[in-house]
Amino acid sequence: MNRERIVLGLPTDTASAGELIHRAERRGFHRFLRDGQPTVTERGSTSTYGRTGDHVLRPPGEPGGSIPIVTVRGPEDIEAATEVGRAHGAVAVVWTAERVIPLENLLAAARGGFQVWVFVEHRRDLAAMLGALEHGADRLVVPVTGPADIDSLEAELDEGPTQPIPWELVVLRRVEPAGLGDRVIVDTTSLLRPTEGLLVGSAAAFLFHVASEALGSRFTRPRPFRVNAGAAHSYTLLADGTTRYLSELAPGDAVAAVEPNGTARSVRVGRIKIERRPLALIEAERGDRRYTVFLQDAETVRLSAETERVATVQLSAGRKVFGAAFPAARHLGTVVDETIEER
Repeated sequence: MNRERIVLGLPTDTASAGELIHRAERRGFHRFLRDGQPTVTERGSTSTYGRTGDHVLRPPGEPGGSIPIVTVRGPEDIEAATEVGRAHGAVAVVWTAERVIPLENLLAAARGGFQVWVFVEHRRDLAAMLGALEHGADRLVVPVTGPADIDSLEAELDEGPTQPIPWELVVLRRVEPAGLGDRVIVDTTSLLRPTEGLLVGSAAAFLFHVASEALGSRFTRPRPFRVNAGAAHSYTLLADGTTRYLSELAPGDAVAAVEPNGTARSVRVGRIKIERRPLALIEAERGDRRYTVFLQDAETVRLSAETERVATVQLSAGRKVFGAAFPAARHLGTVVDETIEER
């Protein structure tokens, strides 16, 4: 998802720009900006915008007019940018001083009513621009001058979630058999620590920490690349902060490998395996709401408790386990501002 929001600012040299486009496409970047008129490409997934003066020009076939560029020097410029965005459906912002708080103010004013583009001058600002107000800018123009810039940008985007994980301990109120169901194993291309795992749950508002199989059991060898994640309908947290159903994960997807009150990093899905297995319904209480996760009832499937990881076959009511609370309303995994109730 983060790559979809990145627009690579290309150098003026045509030959260099062509080489960079080819390299960037292989790494999942498909939006570019260059001086002059937008160009038409035979590759349908690639969009090359143009820039003339103080406007970004959309490529042929993309709806919407040109996008005015506004330079923000002070609070009055945020008001001007807001008016431009409302009038044109989008505004592109160049910063001269503060960046994070002004962007939050502009996003709050936009409320989804118009697109906000930002020109990222300093790469250290990238995470803040992506994560401001949990949504971030709609498009971020990041200049690249050579292959190393693309490689380093890819590494930055793969580091992990742009927002801290809001960890909580919740009390289990119900653990009971739930019959046969399709459970999803997520095998990653990375080796996971015993304390790492995925965030999984039946409702996007609260996800449980399901630990990796790095410990194994008396009868199975450790599989440190694996998380037996849960039933097919469950949400899981991706590395860019969006969610996806476990059944929709595919090789190459970047998921968030996290440990309670510890690290968070991006790891790639190498394989998905779905099989029918006995499931356990695990229900936790948080405030006046209850949240569930359906996990395979087995010794190698563990939730993270206060000081250890506990297998589903050993869980019982009263046990405290780790999870994280997130905004409930999402559209295709992305947070949206609307009322929603999941049970």
